[in-house]
Amino acid sequence: MKKILALSFISILFFSSCNKISVPAAEQGPESLKTRQEIDAYIKDRLFNAGSFWWKDAPDYIVWSALQQSDKIMSIGYRPSGMLHVEDQLDKIDIHSQVWANAKAAVLNMIFNEERKLRPGISLETLEVYTENVLPVINVRVENYSTFIKLRNSPLVRYAEPMGYEPAYTVQVDNAVQSSSGCGSNVSSTGLIAGVDYTNILPNASSSWNYPFHKVATAWSRATGSGIKVFIIDTGLSPDQDNLNSNFNQGYSSGRTVEKIVTLPQTTFLGIPTGSPETPADGCGHGTAMAGACAAPRCTDGNSVGIAYNCNLVTCRAAADVYLDESREIKGVSDAYINAANRSDVRIISMSMGKLTSSSQISDAIKYAAKKNKLMFCAGGTSFDWTAGWTGVIFPASMSEVNAVTGIKDNLTTRCAASGRIALTR
Repeated sequence: MKKILALSFISILFFSSCNKISVPAAEQGPESLKTRQEIDAYIKDRLFNAGSFWWKDAPDYIVWSALQQSDKIMSIGYRPSGMLHVEDQLDKIDIHSQVWANAKAAVLNMIFNEERKLRPGISLETLEVYTENVLPVINVRVENYSTFIKLRNSPLVRYAEPMGYEPAYTVQVDNAVQSSSGCGSNVSSTGLIAGVDYTNILPNASSSWNYPFHKVATAWSRATGSGIKVFIIDTGLSPDQDNLNSNFNQGYSSGRTVEKIVTLPQTTFLGIPTGSPETPADGCGHGTAMAGACAAPRCTDGNSVGIAYNCNLVTCRAAADVYLDESREIKGVSDAYINAANRSDVRIISMSMGKLTSSSQISDAIKYAAKKNKLMFCAGGTSFDWTAGWTGVIFPASMSEVNAVTGIKDNLTTRCAASGRIALTR
């Protein structure tokens, strides 16, 4: 059987044990950091037995260890004292109003007063690593254990969790071991066989072999995406794919637009931006593939046609690869959902990326978009073939506000090892 977007994993440096970790209280202080293997074992146990992993449910020693074993950047959801059910009213909150500004200032002052005990050179004005304009969220670097404990226990804090920690693994990409997932190439597949891999359709396009399973041709008699704008949150769009750039309108596809934006922040060191700002260009290949599966034109040049070949398209580069394991990717994805949610012209948001642990910041952004009546789809998790067999639907596809999409093989009974959001693979 052939597979679409298959990944080749050569090594998995993951979990040392499936057993729960029991640590005496005396060993749970700042001096008793757990190893990545111990943290990963705890996460795997929770995923296997509870079906999900939320940092708010983890003990302090696990969360603190994960924070210190990553880039030490925390995602902190705040609220005015006594305010409950913030997540149910995110679309109505004005974080610039006095009551919310006071709550944020109180949390920042608490952080500053504790952190400067270890870092006397820091300033209150430069404390935030990433700024936020919509959600009641603060992103700061935390190195003092007392800061961490005060945040976890403060009535002004909804959550305080590490942004950039994810279970570790390695993958083989172009003969080099890299910590990435879902990346491939922006080069089109060649050597495909007519009548097996695709069918020729008018005016001169290729219809994928799996379209009949979904009755796509029948759906096209009702709708082809005309008048709908789809916002794809992924790794960007390659400028070298003509049919998604200058030749976006051709054949039976006409009068539509393609827009390329980026929300992925540039890399940071100790909270300070380094290097050049990121661009909307896809360096991974996954975002380009997902854009093509959605919106490639019903063309005259023999290439494959997308499901919604008359839709308008926005591609947003929110991450470096499919596995969201960097703090800046959490910020990039969160900002992407907010951007899409606040656009009246966007009807559908699609993201074919995810993570094993939860992110309350991304959860906030998705709940915000849901309140804006956006139809959302997320990858269910089969891109991570190294997790197959012990974990279910990954985050954020596990959220009730989105529709989870995954893949099965063409025998219609067997799950894929790696599929992204292509619904069927050979």
